[in-house]
This record gives sequence, C-alpha cells and structure tokens, in this order.
Amino acid sequence: MKKRRVLIMGAAGRDFHNFNTVYRDNPDYEVVAFTATQIPNIEGRTYPAELAGELYPNGIPIHDEADLTKLIMELQVDDVVFSYSDVPHEYVMHKASKVIKYGANFVLLGGEPTMIKSKKPVIAIGAVRTGCGKSQTTRRVAEVVSSAGKKVVAIRHPMPYGDLSKQKVQRFATLEDLKRHDCTIEEMEEYEPHIVRGSVVYAGVDYKAILDQAEKEADIILWDGGNNDLPFYKPDLFIVVADPHRAGHELSYFPGESNLRMADVVVINKMDSARPEDVSKLKENIAAVNPNATVIEANSPVTVENREIIAGKRCLIVEDGPTLTHGEMKFGAGTVAAEKFGASEIIDPRPWIEGTIAETFEKYPDIGHVLPAMGYGGQQMKDLEATINAVDCDVVVIGTPIDLRRIISIDKPSVRVTYDLEEIGSPDVTAVLKPFLQ
Repeated sequence: MKKRRVLIMGAAGRDFHNFNTVYRDNPDYEVVAFTATQIPNIEGRTYPAELAGELYPNGIPIHDEADLTKLIMELQVDDVVFSYSDVPHEYVMHKASKVIKYGANFVLLGGEPTMIKSKKPVIAIGAVRTGCGKSQTTRRVAEVVSSAGKKVVAIRHPMPYGDLSKQKVQRFATLEDLKRHDCTIEEMEEYEPHIVRGSVVYAGVDYKAILDQAEKEADIILWDGGNNDLPFYKPDLFIVVADPHRAGHELSYFPGESNLRMADVVVINKMDSARPEDVSKLKENIAAVNPNATVIEANSPVTVENREIIAGKRCLIVEDGPTLTHGEMKFGAGTVAAEKFGASEIIDPRPWIEGTIAETFEKYPDIGHVLPAMGYGGQQMKDLEATINAVDCDVVVIGTPIDLRRIISIDKPSVRVTYDLEEIGSPDVTAVLKPFLQ
C-alpha cells in the first residue's frame, strides 16, 4: 500500500512530539517535511536522523511555514498535520482552508494518540491561553506534593531551539545546568523557578525517553505545560488555568478550549486585578462546557523588592516575552506592580529598541507600552540589554519569572517583581490534591 505523505506544521515542540508518538515508527506514513513558525530562526534546519528513527536515515527537513502551499504541491503531500498552539479558532480554519485548496487533508491529532502513559502518577498543568499563570500554579502544586513527602519531578513542555540531537533529553537540577545547556531566556524563565525551589526539571525533544529517565527519580510526575497546549502525558489529574483578563478566549482559542473541556480542576487566576463582570463571564463559560470541573479561585499578588524606588519615577517595564507576543496580553506583573506602587509614567520603549527586538514589535504590533523579554539566542539577549540601557527612564521594573540582572547588565536602578498563586477560600490546591496523594 502506498505510504501517505505527511507534512507537519509546528513551532519546535508539539510538531516533534506528534511525529515521535504517531509517525516515527509507522510504516504507513512518510513525513516529508516540517514547517516552522512563531519562534525565530528555527526554519532551515533538519530534524536529525538520530531522533527521526530508522525510517528516516537522512532526517527530515524543516522549512519556513511561508512556503507551505509550495511544499504541498512539490512534495505531493496527502496530509498536513497542524501541530502548534495558542491560536484563534478562526486562524486554524484559515490554515485548513488553504491546505484543502491545494489538495491535501488538514489533520488535528487528538490527545489520546499523543499522550504517553506513565508508570508513575501524573499531575498535568495546562491553560486556556499563554500567560494565565501556569508557572505559579505549577510551583504551588509542587510545594503541596513535596510537603506530603513525595518526590516530584517536573517535566516541562519543549523549547528546543538549539542543537536538537544534544537536546534529546535535558535534566536541570542546578542553575549551572541552565548555562551548560545554553538556555534561552524563555527556557530559563520556565526552569529556574523550579530549580531554586529544589525541584528537578526535565525537558528536550524525545518525551518518551525523557519520561523513562524521570520516572527513575520521581514519585509523581508534574507536567508543566507550555502555551495552551495539550499535555504530552496522560494525566491522572488535569489542572487548567484560566484568565479573567481575557474572558471569552477560553472558548475561542486552540487548543485551550479542549483543555478547558478536559480539565478536572480549573483555576481562575488573577481575580484581584480583574473586573467582576469578566470573572462572572468566565465562570459562566466554564459551567457551560465543563460543569463537573472543580473550580479554584485565586490571586497572583505581586511582591517587589525595594518598592519605594518606584514611587514617582518614570519606569520601563520588562515583561515575560511569550505572554505579550502570542499570548496577546498588553501588560503583566511588572505593570501591575508599577501602577500599584506609584510610578509616575510607564515609558514606551519603541523609540529605543535595538536589533532583533525591533522585529518582535513588527511581528506583534499590538504589544502595549512594555518591553518583552525576548532572548532566543545570544544576539537577541545582547539586543535586549542594549534596548534596556538605551531607554530614557528612571527605573527598570523586571516582571519576568527570572531575575534578568543575572544574565544581562542593566546600567540604571532596577527592581524585580515576583508573584505566587494565592488561593481564595475553598476548595484550594491542597484540597484537590489530598485524595490524589492518598
């Protein structure tokens, strides 16, 4: 029987996982190409033979998604598999319409065929959008599990933007490991908060190989999801975080709506800074599609070191990059802190942006008057540092999950904003985990 020729559309994460779990060893299919989008500088590479398996001795080429229709025709593609996250439903169907026009099937893989079953219990943390508060929720869950005497190992959604062969399985137990693996700012933002709290983190490319290694040292696997993607592992408990600042998005973004419908527990985060009418709308939507989910209400209060230096000052706000870009938020924890502690003005960084940071603003023109902490490579980190130091401001307010001052040099006064999950009333995280831990 003729093999079906497959092209996988991705962004260096879900695409590789879909290939590994569904297509890698399947003789009925031939994956002829990946396309890449969202992340800078990942097209023009090859998914290496040592990861692609025996059916692909030459590896698989990775192209820019801009070449999608040309590739469908030139490579005689039968099936195009959409494999990235946090996009509007309408966006997905526009891609489907384009693919169908050129004669191929448009495929969305379900959770079951791509979720790996673990020998150990799995708690998965997901979200309906990027920037809802998965990180602080994951940290809170890890804290409760550890306090119950269980060894928790976090496995983080992939961000393999470097040498894929070297990134097959990565283990992070110390801050030095971040440097050893040449991590980007985005990777550091996700791994460092776990490490400083004593948790081991795994990530990489091959999530079956990662799980096999992590299970050797874990009582419980904690899946720390990225964007609003589906879990890579079959969860025994699935906690999904929702954001009332974007009420309505939980039903209009892919695959966040799927997460909401599958959730055992939904955390409504940031209630302290949201409008009551938006909270009400979010609760109505949760009840409409998943009435059996347990709902936890929570805040993410900000804590600021040396907060007195913000008052009356002109502040540059540096926020988490993905939250502002494909998460489409116009502010984050840094903005909340600046407004709370009396900044006289929030400075728009656009007149001073340097190098590759300008490309970010061109691609995402609706970013608010804040600076996304982009750092997908050495040059972009240098451009971020140059931009911060060029901006005419009194104080830099750092709202990123890590302390940027550890990796770049800032030549003006700066403060760091931190935030943790704070549940309101009952039920809380401890309550929903108690029967699971027992």
